[in-house]
Amino acid sequence: MEQLAILWDSTALAHFELGQVIMMAVGALLLYLAIVRGFEPLLLFPIGFGAILTNIPLAGFTDPGGMLYYIYEVGIHSGVFPLLIFMGVGAMTDFGALIANPKMLLLGAAAQFGIFATLFGAIALNFIPGFDFTLKDASAIAIIGGADGPTAIFLASRLSPDLLGAIAVAAYSYMALVPIIQPPIMKALTTPEERKIEMAQLRHVSKKEKTLFPLGVLLLTILFLPSATPLVGMFCFGNLMKECGVVDRLSKTAQNELINIVTIFLGLAVGSKLSADKFLTVETLGILGLGAVAFGIGTAAGVLMAKLMSRLTGGSINPLIGAAGVSAVPMAARVVNKVGLEANQHNFLLMHAMGPNVAGVLGSAVAAGVLLALVG
Repeated sequence: MEQLAILWDSTALAHFELGQVIMMAVGALLLYLAIVRGFEPLLLFPIGFGAILTNIPLAGFTDPGGMLYYIYEVGIHSGVFPLLIFMGVGAMTDFGALIANPKMLLLGAAAQFGIFATLFGAIALNFIPGFDFTLKDASAIAIIGGADGPTAIFLASRLSPDLLGAIAVAAYSYMALVPIIQPPIMKALTTPEERKIEMAQLRHVSKKEKTLFPLGVLLLTILFLPSATPLVGMFCFGNLMKECGVVDRLSKTAQNELINIVTIFLGLAVGSKLSADKFLTVETLGILGLGAVAFGIGTAAGVLMAKLMSRLTGGSINPLIGAAGVSAVPMAARVVNKVGLEANQHNFLLMHAMGPNVAGVLGSAVAAGVLLALVG
């Protein structure tokens, strides 16, 4: 009997707690959304699997010496993985639409309003019993409004590591839900006539302009917001590799093999923070709710700024492109194009929307730098 008791005690079944079962079910839900529904599968898949692994009793994946422990410490706690992701995204980004129409920077900036509105929302939640967000916690939560997963992970790892799992899941979930969340907001804030506006073709952008642009962005960041240079610097480095044309092998590696490898480990590391004791709290529900509000406010602010610009320019700008100011690249731009085509089958807004979309990537990185400088 004693041997049977020892054998039973060595199984996971003898040690499962309700919270672990719930979190494994959450992991399974993320796998379902990734595999069956196709929602942001490149990250929800490893995050979901990581959540299952980290909640297995006695497995020790996240204990010191465990695989997920080291992946998290090396890649997330150090901030390396988000920066490598930014380098890869930079290598895949074309700034041509933004260079051709620099006014789109205003839309990328306007969409970041959701970040700072959510900062105050997180602080306001402290008046409700059960919530106790510090200013650092609120800052990390607020960045969800930028719809930029790597930036959210980078800032959370710096300011509020205990909330990293909830923040990352919220950020990537809302990025995956862009096609569902954004269209109703876009349609509610624009008229049918505004959605039908056709925009003039963008001018050709030379290779020299595309090569000098990341260098100019980096220089401005160094001079005025050095705390944002880790993110912006790696983004510009990746973009310069792509545009200079002399390191194609490095550029292709950053765009493919490297970013894919880092994405696998990044997802597993985020999943390792979805343990029952850290995720199943009232604060997690607050983070998920605030994330939805942040994303909605960011989308609305971008559309309203585009409406203002449209009126000031005599109707030459379609207000829909303001929704692409959030940095969910290129999903937000595709959604803008889809809604524009629904209103006018000759209305192709994809390239125009890419301007504010890539501006949103820079905007979220700058916003993270501001928050890091203020409260870090």
